[in-house]
Amino acid sequence: MKILIYGNNNEEVIKLVENAGFDVVTENPDMVASVGGDGTFMLSEKDFPEISKFILKKSKTSKLGHDLSPEIILNKIIKDEYIVEDKIKIEAVSKGKKIVGLNEIIVHNVDPRRAIRYEIFINGKKVGGEIIGDGVVVSTPYGSTGYYRSITDSFFEIGIGVAFNNSTEQSDHMVLKDDSEVIIKIIRGEAIVYADNNDEEIILNNGDEILVKKYKNKAKIIKFI
Repeated sequence: MKILIYGNNNEEVIKLVENAGFDVVTENPDMVASVGGDGTFMLSEKDFPEISKFILKKSKTSKLGHDLSPEIILNKIIKDEYIVEDKIKIEAVSKGKKIVGLNEIIVHNVDPRRAIRYEIFINGKKVGGEIIGDGVVVSTPYGSTGYYRSITDSFFEIGIGVAFNNSTEQSDHMVLKDDSEVIIKIIRGEAIVYADNNDEEIILNNGDEILVKKYKNKAKIIKFI
């Protein structure tokens, strides 16, 4: 089996994987082993989308990782003691650009001193009035234990979550069906759109809209049993 080591690709990790009987490759892997924090893991999905992946060795701050040692993980792979879970991803489309995320799509004010004014539409229907705040987070279930949870103090397992970041008036978060389409229209202010730990971005200005919805393909995350 061919494994690509993503992240802190040091000699110790390479030897560990090779000694377990795997081929370490830099392209066309059967699996991707992430070494580092949660951001590294999300970037591995960006660079090697829809390829089965797992965290081999986590950083001290990782919340997605597990407490299994790398040796035990590799042994479980050899013995087929794992399952591959399909996780929905999410995309944002505007101005001919597309950004895809595993965790969430974030629309945020560019200038932290100035809130943005925006409207939100769910499946073509406007929800509420004009919202004033720092922006909005549209999350997958996988990402709902991250930024979404820090805003709402909750998480979910099915659907797509919408959380309003630091709104001037009470705006309750929503959990929608996963085939829902969310349109965010900027009324005033400059906003930036980004996903996960991705450097790609889209800038929105007055009158611009962005469509956020489930991505057509799914991530494949390995869970050990």
